[in-house]
Amino acid sequence: MPSPWTILISLHAIAASYALIFGAVNLLRRTKGDSVHRTVGRIWVVAMYVVVLTSFGIRTIDGGFNWLHALSALTFCTLTAGLWAIWKRNIRAHRGFMTGSYFGLLGAFVGVLAVPSRRIPQLAIHELPLLGLLILVLLGTAAMTIFGIAQLRKTRTISSAR
Repeated sequence: MPSPWTILISLHAIAASYALIFGAVNLLRRTKGDSVHRTVGRIWVVAMYVVVLTSFGIRTIDGGFNWLHALSALTFCTLTAGLWAIWKRNIRAHRGFMTGSYFGLLGAFVGVLAVPSRRIPQLAIHELPLLGLLILVLLGTAAMTIFGIAQLRKTRTISSAR
């Protein structure tokens, strides 16, 4: 049975991976504010909160916190501010907070990749087929989710036009 530590890190990594994918989708889509944007955004926000909250359970080897934990605290604030902004219909502030949160996630990801002893670089060095499979599963499930959301939107649009 895996240790609680392994489960926490796995949950954190999976949520971060989906947050990277869904965040990129929303940032790169031309259409903003439609039902697909809102649904993908909700998935992204949930994934981001999971990343932030699980990060506080992941400590350094000496049991302390590091710069990534400070980034998590900042991200919690910017995510919440971005949600508040869109609730108040302040699109400009929403865009800024959410874009900043996403780029913070990218920065943390680069920081993780830059440390050779971390699990992802170790997978790339010692278990590249497994890492490739994990990436394919993440991308595949994200693509199916986004395709399903888009199809649901089309179905609803057709139904309401009748």
